[in-house]
Formats: sequence, C-alpha cells, structure tokens
Amino acid sequence: MATTTKPDEVSLLEHLDMSQINCLNEQPDHDFKSIVASKNINLPESSTYLASDADGQLLINIHFNQAVRIRKLVVRSKVPDNGPKTLKLLINKPAIDFVDVDGVADSQFSQVLELSKADITEGKPIALRFVRFQSVNSLHIFVESNHYGDGDEEETRIDAIDLLGTPVEATKDLSGLRQEEH
Repeated sequence: MATTTKPDEVSLLEHLDMSQINCLNEQPDHDFKSIVASKNINLPESSTYLASDADGQLLINIHFNQAVRIRKLVVRSKVPDNGPKTLKLLINKPAIDFVDVDGVADSQFSQVLELSKADITEGKPIALRFVRFQSVNSLHIFVESNHYGDGDEEETRIDAIDLLGTPVEATKDLSGLRQEEH
C-alpha cells in the first residue's frame, strides 16, 4: 500500500529565501546553507552537514519567501552524540543574536523541543504547536544543547533539516474564483 503525503505536510524548503537565511556559530566549511540547498532530507550519503564552531550552540535563522504554516520539524544527524538535544523556536523576528535567546525563559519561546537520539538518527517528524506557527515569515531555531553534554564542550552536528507544512497562500479558499459558464 502506497503512503500519501497529506497536503499540510509538504516540505517547505522550496519556499526558503536563500539570500536571508543564516546560522550563527557555524563552521565556515560546514554551514547551514549547504544542508538546505539540496532541499532533500533523505541524503544519507551526503558529505555536507552543519557543525557548530566555538561551542555546541547554534542559532539558525530561516526566512521564507512567503508566509507559511509549519506543522512539523525534522532534524537528522548521523552522529547521535553530536546531534541537537534542546531546540528553542521563535518566529517572525527581524534579526536575532545569541543575546536575544541565551538565558531567556522558556515561556518566551514559541516552543521548546527536547529531541531524543532516536528522533535525530531516524529523522522523526516532530509535531509543533500548530496554533503558534500559522503565519510564519521567519523561523529562528536556537540549538541550546546537544546529546554530548551541556552544549559547551563538543560541536553540534546537523546533517539535514526539513520543515513540513503548507504555504499560507495555498490554503486560501478559492471557491469564489469559479469561472462563469457562457
């Protein structure tokens, strides 16, 4: 039996504004753009990955070319101990830096996720609080820690990331656009 993708669970990677996405504390040779440029979460043989530089924290800033509704987040890492553990999500901020997220109470974030090693090695889709992600122009993912420890000692590695949802424009009611019969 073939599986079908629900209309509200399509990859949103094709709607990224590549000119505006960035990641703070990434290694120059292992940057965020390299893992989303292919727009494919299922690249087990890919040699590209995102790695943190000075410590285990990352701040990923994702901008879309239109408003989107995000239902699920998928994060994959081939090295479970270096995979992200605690993710804190914010939406629709013009620009943020570590001072905007480090030490901030969890209640100030749109959602806080604790990923297991199985979540990141198997690439399990993690459901988001859909009501908070209805009209997203930008998503900011603060990787606070990895599975190695507290995030200060070892690099964090992300091999692939995907966002599942739908563009807001695709969900509008088009029933009023019926052509009149002649």
